[in-house]
Amino acid sequence: MNPFVGEFKRYKSLLEKAIAQVPDEALFNTLSPNGNSIAIIWKHLSGNFRSRFTDFLTSDGEKEWRNRDSEFIADQSLQKSDLKDMWDNAWQILEESVFSLSSKDMKRQVTIRGVTFTVEEALARSLAHFSYHVGQIVFLAKYFTGDQWKYLSIPPGKSDEYNQNPNREKER
Repeated sequence: MNPFVGEFKRYKSLLEKAIAQVPDEALFNTLSPNGNSIAIIWKHLSGNFRSRFTDFLTSDGEKEWRNRDSEFIADQSLQKSDLKDMWDNAWQILEESVFSLSSKDMKRQVTIRGVTFTVEEALARSLAHFSYHVGQIVFLAKYFTGDQWKYLSIPPGKSDEYNQNPNREKER
């Protein structure tokens, strides 16, 4: 089994559970004038996944049609449903390209911006990028949700209770 599948799914779940808690009007909020909003980061992840995983094994991961800089422009005309559609499309591309890879495929070579990586290296790099931005989204979602936030991991003061069932993480 492809060892990256579970981790990609885990971070997808964190991202989606965090965003589900955010009021639509807070999606474009930032903490500073130069900061990124949840909407911008979500749009960027969608663009990144579409580019990296379209024809993953046979073409450069930075597609000519991608306009990365536009991913960081706040387009307030986008609704949460538009962003979700972009995300779902990008995720489907990732799923179709990555989830069926075998251990033998991990040693194959791919290119990203003209640089050669093994599939395993490219997936590790992508997963690190994904987890970095999911952390940002979770932080912003928690901040903008305030006291209404529902913890996605072990809530404060609940470590002992959680440790009574340490397999719970595998059930997620």
